[in-house]
Amino acid sequence: MDIPNLRWWGWGTVDQDYSLEGRTAFWPTLQEWLELPDEAIANETPPVPLDEIALRPPRLDDPQLCALRKLLGEEAVRTDTRCRVEHAYGKSYRDLVRIRAGHIPNPPDVVVYPADQSQVVMTLAWAADRDIGVIPFGGGSSVLGGVEPEPGDHPTLTLDLAKLDRVLAVDPVSRTARIQAGATGPEVEAQLNEQGFSLGQFPQSFEFSTLGGWIVTRSAGQNSIGYGKIEHMTQAVRVVTPVGIIETKNTPATAAGPGLLEMLIGSEGSYGILTEATMRVHPLPAVQDYRGILFHTLEDGLSAFRDLMQSPALRPAIIRLSDGPETAAYAVMSHEHHGVRKLIDAVLARYLNAQGFDLTGGSTLMTLGFDGRPAWTAGQWDTALEICRDHRGLSLGRTVGESWKRDRYAQPYLRDTLLGHGVIVDTLETATTWSNLMNLYDSMVSAMKATIKTTDGGPGYVMTHVSHAYAHGASLYSTFLGRQVADPDPLAKQAQWQEIKHATTEAILAAGGTLTHHHGIGRDHAPWLSEEIGRLGVRALRALKQTFDPDNILNPGIMLNP
Repeated sequence: MDIPNLRWWGWGTVDQDYSLEGRTAFWPTLQEWLELPDEAIANETPPVPLDEIALRPPRLDDPQLCALRKLLGEEAVRTDTRCRVEHAYGKSYRDLVRIRAGHIPNPPDVVVYPADQSQVVMTLAWAADRDIGVIPFGGGSSVLGGVEPEPGDHPTLTLDLAKLDRVLAVDPVSRTARIQAGATGPEVEAQLNEQGFSLGQFPQSFEFSTLGGWIVTRSAGQNSIGYGKIEHMTQAVRVVTPVGIIETKNTPATAAGPGLLEMLIGSEGSYGILTEATMRVHPLPAVQDYRGILFHTLEDGLSAFRDLMQSPALRPAIIRLSDGPETAAYAVMSHEHHGVRKLIDAVLARYLNAQGFDLTGGSTLMTLGFDGRPAWTAGQWDTALEICRDHRGLSLGRTVGESWKRDRYAQPYLRDTLLGHGVIVDTLETATTWSNLMNLYDSMVSAMKATIKTTDGGPGYVMTHVSHAYAHGASLYSTFLGRQVADPDPLAKQAQWQEIKHATTEAILAAGGTLTHHHGIGRDHAPWLSEEIGRLGVRALRALKQTFDPDNILNPGIMLNP
């Protein structure tokens, strides 16, 4: 992570935000939904100033730091407050309420920026010799505690891969590219686009997350329906472990025993540090045609979604179905128009009502899109719209799709604003089969709402969308909002969040959902890993950990509880 103007206390950069100007319905509606007091709306609590944060001194002595600087170079080794603060946490709710309050009891002792793989190797050897923990760091966008140093007396070094940011080679015949692990989403796409290709991986964290982070957490981009999850894009990897370098073979498939590649994907830096990968890339599409489809009910939208995914004639790039509450939130977030635009809005609203649709009363919005050549895309749309009409869907045209593309990376900035106004907001995600999807949805949403109330969060508001789908099932991604507890202690706010997280995760697993579809394990999901894969499965992962990292210096406490 080497981005100017970074918000150390929140998401993104200080020169960007999610503007609420012209969104006149937002605050009044949010106040009604959450029963927020007037003072929460009127007053915003800012993060503490950086110069008021007192960090624990680095636990590495001067001779150790001098040796590290001699190994990597003076500028590659940092112990300044800002750098250590930026690398202390990820970007989950519990991370942000603590960092905004200046509560950072366990920052990394030193942050290093290796210039290449050889320096990664040297750093690991140096740390292993001194029993110093090493945390691999990409963009720091983890929402599950995946980059937070382990509590305790063990010194910790954070290894930031920001300098490993290049596309090393593109094979246009095979449609593969060798890419360094520290490249952010924009860096990956800019270099591939110059040669007429795209990776097709666009998570909401795209602007600040990295290729390595995507691979080791089994990430899914918003276009995963068309391009696959990150594990479907990854053909080979190179990983530096404390006992040697692993390089899987660059072939499209193999039958040479259990898949070592699969064991390394999703390993979250606990087996080794991924330095580069060979990725499957795609020619840049000539057009991206994304549109909105409105359905009367969630059940109608889900039936259409499933038929679209199971149709052998279709290959959509994206399908995203918002439930009623999320559709209502989109309506509330829309800009107020004036003059002719306001009249057009009124006419459209009357037309939708006449057709039985209600944007704030249960109707559900689908964003559906195709990437490809113009003629092919047009044919895809003909078939897709016929399927949607079979389920009473109404096409809203391209304006909805363009609006979604424009704002797709901006919404995390709104969370920073909400935290300043006393709102708890976070997300949980899972996946299951089509036949179990509504059961899982009901269980997940009910658990969230109930626990928000019992933790003094007010009535709360839960909104969900279905995405990252397959012929056999789909994921659910829920955002919950409520009132923060009145106690200013960030640990009290964390405890409120923890109760909601725990109750919802238990409900997800009891209803047959997976622990996580695309966020990973980190620290937050580690307590449930044995329930997800079984005790024998956990023993197998521990055996791999012992093989690759016998002294347990890599991301200790991540994924596998001590």
